[in-house]
Amino acid sequence: MDYELSDDLIALQDVARKFAAEHIAPYARQWDREASIPRELIGKLAELGFMGIFIPEEYGGCGFGDLEATVIMEEIARHCGATALMLDAHGALCCAHFMVGASEEQKKKYLPGLASGEHMGAWALSEPDCGSDAAALTSTAELDGDTWVLNGAKHWITNGHHAGVFVIMARTTPEGGPKGISAFIVERDTPGLIIGPKEDKFGMRGSDTVGLTLENLRVPKENLCGEPGHGFLDAMRVLERGRITVAAMSTGLGRGALEEALAYAKERKAFGKPLFEHQMIQFKLADIATEVESARLLTRRAAVLSDAGKDCNYEASVAKLFAGEMATKAGLEAIQIHGAMGYTKEVPVERYMRDAKLCEIGEGSNEVQRIIIARRLLEL
Repeated sequence: MDYELSDDLIALQDVARKFAAEHIAPYARQWDREASIPRELIGKLAELGFMGIFIPEEYGGCGFGDLEATVIMEEIARHCGATALMLDAHGALCCAHFMVGASEEQKKKYLPGLASGEHMGAWALSEPDCGSDAAALTSTAELDGDTWVLNGAKHWITNGHHAGVFVIMARTTPEGGPKGISAFIVERDTPGLIIGPKEDKFGMRGSDTVGLTLENLRVPKENLCGEPGHGFLDAMRVLERGRITVAAMSTGLGRGALEEALAYAKERKAFGKPLFEHQMIQFKLADIATEVESARLLTRRAAVLSDAGKDCNYEASVAKLFAGEMATKAGLEAIQIHGAMGYTKEVPVERYMRDAKLCEIGEGSNEVQRIIIARRLLEL
């Protein structure tokens, strides 16, 4: 495996880095405080093609693969985890599910609007009584003539407050477990889709998260996304890609914590010399740097395998597990290096730590990743 980025990827990285520094970094603290990302940012992201990362060119997207996505996601998360999460839920979950299960007619109808930023995408799998045990979902979908009637509740739906298009999982047979779960495309203004208030979150505050109530929600028969009963299997394929982008997001947050801590250690003096000249601070920074580099390599390994069409479930879980825990640790160490200043919102390191914690939970908790990894070890 070649661990060096190609010239095209370096150019893409430079575009994403400059965009994040100019359009995200100066405002990230405000978005965190206000718990909202402005709509105009979505338009700017769309102009670069970042709203259509995984969408093929024939539907208006960039047609990028996972490696390109990891480059973009790291650069954006370096300054704002919430913006990266918004893109992740839109592209690596909602749009990715279209690519996995949608018909050609569905792709032509919905993907151009998702790629252009006209519509934000959301993906609804989790429910109030089932998070990691997603196969235990109880929302139902019954066929009534030419329409599906959905009832139930969804929870932790990223982008749900602003989304124009939802992919919603519901049970189409009474059989329990993963069998009998199907996916449905639901437009925002469909009667019976009740969008709850935004959650008041610990981190990733700029990214909106809501609950959904499905109350006799009727969608056309043709809005079934994928084969009947295949919704859960398709969702697992989607989550595999999502874990790669979450790992990239974690790498960006860890890198941000490292760069902020390094800059502060060079400027701040203690006991007559810069913090950086104290060996204990050097050790902390060296450990963070080593883990950031490791997370990046693990993430790119999973991305390259995915782009090659190879099974990467194990590699994606390894990357997501390691990078998520690395980012939280990097944030905590960066706060420690900043001392009392790190405990204030005058510097971004406390926000990086708060944002990073979600990366240990979303797209399958790190406990679930350990189960996946251990099961693969048993096969060796």
